[in-house]
Amino acid sequence: PRPRRALRSLRWWGKRDSSVPISEYACSTTQAVERSMQIAERSFVTIHYTLTDAKGQVLDSSEGPDGGEPLSYVHGRGMIVPGLEEALTGKSEGDQVKVTVAPEGGYGQRQDSLIQKVSRDELPDGDLEVGMRFRGHGPGGARIVTITALDEDTVTLDGNHPLAGATLSFDVKVVSVREATEKDLHGFGHG
Repeated sequence: PRPRRALRSLRWWGKRDSSVPISEYACSTTQAVERSMQIAERSFVTIHYTLTDAKGQVLDSSEGPDGGEPLSYVHGRGMIVPGLEEALTGKSEGDQVKVTVAPEGGYGQRQDSLIQKVSRDELPDGDLEVGMRFRGHGPGGARIVTITALDEDTVTLDGNHPLAGATLSFDVKVVSVREATEKDLHGFGHG
């Protein structure tokens, strides 16, 4: 009896309108499949997210008092932290994901080697303040550095990401998933 019920539920529920080309029926099926596409490499994904630290303090969110904008990215291209990307793999539109990401899957551990003191003369003229950021260039390429301390002669610069060493909690809702187009792949500079 069960197999017969299953077959009945799959049966076509009416006659096909012969004035509508069969391709029109195929299009609606394709759209339904597209909506349930799973996140995989080269997927163009749009999410809403809230990022909190270990104490539950909100660090960033795509949904704010002004309505906020969702984040879009190409999956598998290193555009979001690896731990979150891994947790989103296989998810579909409408899925909600809560994941805690250790520093190794986030912005890495803090590295003392990325903290250095430089002469004030090596930085642009003007008023310098703790918390200011600059783009620095070194043997590892370009990096954003933050002033963490200063005195009359020297400035301490920290090349660690501000969230390096932090355990991060993400609360994510998948808004949409589709295959990335060539324009998506090149528009984000990762062709």
